[in-house]
Amino acid sequence: MSTTPISSIRNLGPAMEEAFARAGIHSAEALRALGTDEAYRRLLETGHRPHFIAYYVIEMGLQGRPWNDCKGDEKKALRVRFDRIKANLTPNPLAGIEKILNEIGVVESRVLAKARK
Repeated sequence: MSTTPISSIRNLGPAMEEAFARAGIHSAEALRALGTDEAYRRLLETGHRPHFIAYYVIEMGLQGRPWNDCKGDEKKALRVRFDRIKANLTPNPLAGIEKILNEIGVVESRVLAKARK
């Protein structure tokens, strides 16, 4: 089975392709099957910083539209969806600086410390 690169989707380049790969999404077909909301949720779970423009760029790309085509009521509705995804996301204690400090042995993550208790 052949797969199409994510970067073949309008508006999505190599950086987004790498970010999706870190989230376990490796093809345009997989991204389309998940849809914007689930794919973006997975990006955030892997430490991708929430950014509304990135979210709607994905939505526009999946629709085959230019990223800057999102306006008015459609943009407002997408903002509601984006905010809901962020609000429902469980913070990953190993994301960001804590993850880096844990990797080099400076601090032990709260998750690991809690698990040892």
